[in-house]
Amino acid sequence: MIKFKPIAHRLVPTRARFKSLLAIASLATMAAALPAAAAEHAPLTGPQVDGPTAVARARVAADVLMATYDPVKAWFPSSWWNSAVALQTIGDYMQRTGDRRYLGQLDNTFEKDKGAFPAGVLSGDPLLGNFTSRAIDDSEWWALTWLQAYDLTKDPKYLAMAVTIANYVNGYWDTGTCGGGVWWDGERTYKNAITNGLWIRLTAELHNRIPGDTLWLGRSKTAWTWFQGSGMVNADGLVNDGLTNACTNNGQTVWSYNQGLAMGGGLELYRATGDAQILAAVKRLADAAIGPDALATNGILTESCDAADQTCDDNGKQFKGIFTRYWTDLVDTTHDPRYATFLDHQAQSVWANDRDAAGRLGTRWSGATDNDHPNVFDWRTQASALSALIGDVPAATPLESLAATLSPAQPVIMPSASGTTKIPVDLGVSATGFLPVLALASVDVPSGWNATPRANLLALQPHGISAPVSGKLPLNVTVPGKAADGHHMVTVYLKAAGLRFTTQADVLVAHAIDFDTGTVDENPWLFDAGGSQSNGVQNRFADGHAHFTYRFPFPADTSAAHVTLTIDAEFLVQVSQDNAHWTTVLQESQPVTDGSNKADRTIDLTPYLGAAADGSKPVYLKVSDAFPDDGWGGRVYHVTANILQ
Repeated sequence: MIKFKPIAHRLVPTRARFKSLLAIASLATMAAALPAAAAEHAPLTGPQVDGPTAVARARVAADVLMATYDPVKAWFPSSWWNSAVALQTIGDYMQRTGDRRYLGQLDNTFEKDKGAFPAGVLSGDPLLGNFTSRAIDDSEWWALTWLQAYDLTKDPKYLAMAVTIANYVNGYWDTGTCGGGVWWDGERTYKNAITNGLWIRLTAELHNRIPGDTLWLGRSKTAWTWFQGSGMVNADGLVNDGLTNACTNNGQTVWSYNQGLAMGGGLELYRATGDAQILAAVKRLADAAIGPDALATNGILTESCDAADQTCDDNGKQFKGIFTRYWTDLVDTTHDPRYATFLDHQAQSVWANDRDAAGRLGTRWSGATDNDHPNVFDWRTQASALSALIGDVPAATPLESLAATLSPAQPVIMPSASGTTKIPVDLGVSATGFLPVLALASVDVPSGWNATPRANLLALQPHGISAPVSGKLPLNVTVPGKAADGHHMVTVYLKAAGLRFTTQADVLVAHAIDFDTGTVDENPWLFDAGGSQSNGVQNRFADGHAHFTYRFPFPADTSAAHVTLTIDAEFLVQVSQDNAHWTTVLQESQPVTDGSNKADRTIDLTPYLGAAADGSKPVYLKVSDAFPDDGWGGRVYHVTANILQ
């Protein structure tokens, strides 16, 4: 029998296209009527906090994170377990948004890093193969990463790897000490919350993915029961770090990731069993976490090392993101509006207070910073805060989204004594959906500045959500010679039918170069971080084959310039006019690993001042490692310059 589809079903695409055409016509009319002066443009009040906007925000932040992924070593630089968590976060992003562009990077890591490696290559510990090592919790993180990859691809190799790792970890479950629990390390010195929270989650995830399993379910239930009775959950419902040798709560710091994994393990086991008592225990942990004097300050998740007079180490930088990953699971499972409101509050604070113009997200989600303990931005903090943005994406994936970025996002202008300076800026736009998108981009610049074009229509043809389509619009921003020193915002408002997004470039106007490394003052000058690292104020280093490059856009009327670096260790310093052809100007000739050669070294940049272009004479300065095989590359503390005009 032949069956006909109801005619209403056939009309839906036609109606949608008709609405899109009406919207396009409306936008074209708006563009034609838009005044030339930015001051006459009425800016949007801000991005809508809706599903499409949440997807767009997460996409911008995820792209920033993946720009730091090293495809050769197949990880994020210089951190093994943190790389697992960052990749799992990217898996969360892909699962939540439908974007599948980064599946290749997951597989690249799986294939390249599953072997054995000596200490110092990917981890401070020797890697034993199959992502295992003496660090039992590190092994568990990788198992969860591959389960995430399995969920995304259904490729059985990922599930098989997770089982292999779990079998290895199970060898460290020991009832002979404290009645049970997994040891934290191969030497069996410590039983702690994170290792056992991970174990509960891992075993329950395996059960929920292996048809007919009873083995992993039994292990998960046993581990949950042991954990609940271990004493690590204190009288306030908060999870301390671990147990003493006498098997009592050691009273150590309540880290957010310990609380998060306790909840996450319980949630996965609840899905496996349907046991309401497990869910009730998870809710008690959640309520304790956001209770008085717990893990939130003024409603924002705050690690103890987020205090204004402290700095989180590379481990602590990712703790809040792990908590938020499992808090998102809590929201999806319970649909409790209290939990959903808390999650949304984190995402909004990250986006509004903890984000720079380049889309980088910092360690303090409140955005708090000071000169001695600045808010730190790196790939670890990016992965962590990205989890909050992912959690704000509705579980039912929005099918349309529109995002934008400006590049460069933090340009520096050093004005001449007279004349203007021009900045070429590219507006990048990306979209998902199933219908054509026509977006109106309008530019707002400070008074006395100019931008061309001031408004433009961009047409995009997305083909679903798995691979956002992108386009680019070149802009030119003209800065007057009398522009005041300081930060000035160039804002682009993007609007399409039912979609909108705002992006900015933070233009620094400066007549002098004088900054500490490892601070926000360094960021505009840092043209290419190149895999370098910074562990706080006056500390940026590049070892192995990493480097970092500064761009100094000297004024067009500069006749001579010198730069002084406070530098030590095994440095190699090179200079270029075009960021392509390099001349070595400083090089340490001896291996130095103790900072004993720290000194101010002045470099004459006058020979490298080329002809002025767009109102400046840019010089690039790159610092790298003179002895790349021993891991002690150049470290810069402070940069200053002397300019003659």
